[in-house]
Amino acid sequence: MKQYGLIGFPLSHSFSKKYFTEKFKNEHITDAVYDNYPLEHIKDLQDLLDVHPGLCGLNVTVPHKINVLRYLDWIENDARSAGAVNCIRISKESPVLAAFSGEVGVEGHDFRLEGFNTDIYGFEMSLRPLLHDHHAEALILGDGGAARAVKCVLDILEIPFKIVTRKPQPGHILFKDLKPHDITKHKLIINTTPLGTSPDIDKCPPIPYEAITNEHLLFDLVYNPEETLFLKKGKAQGAATKNGYEMLLLQAEKSWEIWNSKEKHP
Repeated sequence: MKQYGLIGFPLSHSFSKKYFTEKFKNEHITDAVYDNYPLEHIKDLQDLLDVHPGLCGLNVTVPHKINVLRYLDWIENDARSAGAVNCIRISKESPVLAAFSGEVGVEGHDFRLEGFNTDIYGFEMSLRPLLHDHHAEALILGDGGAARAVKCVLDILEIPFKIVTRKPQPGHILFKDLKPHDITKHKLIINTTPLGTSPDIDKCPPIPYEAITNEHLLFDLVYNPEETLFLKKGKAQGAATKNGYEMLLLQAEKSWEIWNSKEKHP
């Protein structure tokens, strides 16, 4: 039986477990199972792999997307650029090549851990069809782990962006300093904060919504509820809106593709 799963902490609500369990059932995949593995400290990854030697792939969620990098034998370029990994392929071979490439990995293990960021693929494929020429500049709301894939994709698409945060950081705009002209200038606005996630559905990022027009595109990485207050306020101003559900589906399928790929990486 091939084992797959999700690591993070806490794992109270898991899209991934539900998605893959249903996928395996609907596609009559009988030799695979997907489970949640609550992992409070990423240093315990070695123990998890020892206890579950049948693991072939893992998804990674908060708070480990960044700290997991130091435990991997190989990291693909986009994930390295983003500085975050949300998908690990586990192959049952000694990572001898890692010694030559300068990667550290988990010492003393007889498997190879390869890191990917399927959030990048999911976000890009979900965003691309919605873009028009006037979406020439973007605002990213928040600068946590979720924003890393977004920044990577905007760089790929050559869309310049500004980051909006609560706390002062070099080059960022503070939410409290955001003015209507900032909204007018940036026709693409992406929420990477958890604001508005169920059950706190009455919350939203504090931006000047009155400046939003029908040329704006608001993308919310939150998918529960289906329409957040952020998206509702944007839609009321005539903006196009998109939630993060399709992105989740796309990144999950990309993970499955990676886990089943026979491609060898240096």
